Amino acid sequence: MEIAKANIVRSEAGRDKGKLFFVLNVDGEYLLLADGKERKAERPKRKKQRHVRFVSAGAGSLCEKIRSEERVTNSELRKALAVFRGEQDPSQEG
Repeated sequence: MEIAKANIVRSEAGRDKGKLFFVLNVDGEYLLLADGKERKAERPKRKKQRHVRFVSAGAGSLCEKIRSEERVTNSELRKALAVFRGEQDPSQEG
């Protein structure tokens, strides 16, 4: 499956292996990834597509904001990933 903007992916290589990220932009074979905690929206991680695995197609208001290139806050990213993971209290995220 082709990875697109606002999808959720899991890193398969590097020191961030196993972590979930939102795709903020697709630039050829590279993706710009952010999770709102270690990788902020202001400085997304640039990673090759072959080093990540597709997890979920983005849905909801946050994904619509990403697709329409509106400003996305780090807390929105953290909360959305926490909800996706099924964590109890996303307000406790760093």
